[in-house]
Amino acid sequence: MCYKLNIKMSKPIIEARNLGKKFRIGTKQSYYSLRDTMATAFSFKSKKKHASQGELWALKGLNFSVRRGEAVGIIGRNGAGKSTLLKVISQITPPTTGKITMRGRVASLLEVGTGFHPELTGRENIYLNGAILGMTRREIKSKFSQIVAFSEIEKFLDTPVKRYSSGMYVRLAFAVAAHLEPEILIVDEVLAVGDAGFQKKCLGKMEEVSAKEGRTVLFVSHNMQAINSLCRRCLLIDRGKVICDAPTDQAINAYNKLLREISTDSSAVLRDRRRRPATGHLYFTAASVEDASGQKRFSFEPGESVRFKISYEVKEKIDGLALAIGLRSGISREFVTTVRYVLSEKEITPGTRGTAVVELEKIPLRLGEYPLYFHLGSAKLKPACYDILDDILPPLIVTDKDYLEHPTFFKPYSVGYFALPSKLISHQFGKKRNGQKK
Repeated sequence: MCYKLNIKMSKPIIEARNLGKKFRIGTKQSYYSLRDTMATAFSFKSKKKHASQGELWALKGLNFSVRRGEAVGIIGRNGAGKSTLLKVISQITPPTTGKITMRGRVASLLEVGTGFHPELTGRENIYLNGAILGMTRREIKSKFSQIVAFSEIEKFLDTPVKRYSSGMYVRLAFAVAAHLEPEILIVDEVLAVGDAGFQKKCLGKMEEVSAKEGRTVLFVSHNMQAINSLCRRCLLIDRGKVICDAPTDQAINAYNKLLREISTDSSAVLRDRRRRPATGHLYFTAASVEDASGQKRFSFEPGESVRFKISYEVKEKIDGLALAIGLRSGISREFVTTVRYVLSEKEITPGTRGTAVVELEKIPLRLGEYPLYFHLGSAKLKPACYDILDDILPPLIVTDKDYLEHPTFFKPYSVGYFALPSKLISHQFGKKRNGQKK
């Protein structure tokens, strides 16, 4: 059971009352930005009128408040409404119903490149972002050297940001957002673009601005280790509603339980092929995670066997067929391990359907979350023919019963990804002899 967190607050810095956001499926949404307005004005309009395919409530009836100086995690499955909530809080898009009250300046880091003008240099964008936050040039200048040092991109500072890599974007964007003294710092999954070292640096900075400087942090992530280390409180969102507002360990337990109880029928997700890279030659039609007995689930204990079952359909002729499955790190997004099997070296004709099952025996993985990657394609590298599921299914969760009842889940006995077989061969105690010096 998930209990409501009881916090006494005089004046919350963020307050949401009956917050809702509705989208019309099949129609373009406007965020009322200058760029969107100009793009719409000069776009070629089709003579055909595309009717709306329905409505989707991305958020519905949200009620919560955040006090000054809190670091609050926002967790949930893909499509739960987390990013939409942050866009509403950041005033990028207005709510359809309800009200959001902000009592402080907001700096948000939601997507790579958000808030940067691509034609301006890194230096110019720092001053631009500071001006948007209402800071004077003198205030920005006093923070300038700290921003540059934190981002570690000093020699590219006078280069237009359109030439930056995604990692450089994130480095500068986070440095700007964290150092220009907003009362509210909002960070989405964008930190996953950076390397593991920079992610750790960012988490340390967010902890500093919250605990030491008294600023409020909202942090969305699928990385439960990062959430647990930074946030004392979490909002668990599912289908646009807050289903748990509790201390972090309780919210994470509720999230893990939700993932274990999730419907493993992935057909609806797999039908939406726009969400993933694919060449159109073949498609996944089903994908699931099972235990050795064939029961569908996503949570396993160390030493259990895990099976990945996929089904597919070939649309165009391809030269052989191969399946690759990878487990990513929940922290750095790097591949922890991958396996690849050639299912057929013969030519596969259109209309062919099939099912494959791959088993990882007695997984030696340490406790944590492992996002899943599936690649189905031609057995030969050229021409490119593939369909990819990257973090489409819920992640593989490695936990145990003790952690579910007493959640020290993110303070593991040992660090790393694998628990390789080992044993203590010997250990001798010795006592100091009389008259022997230490």
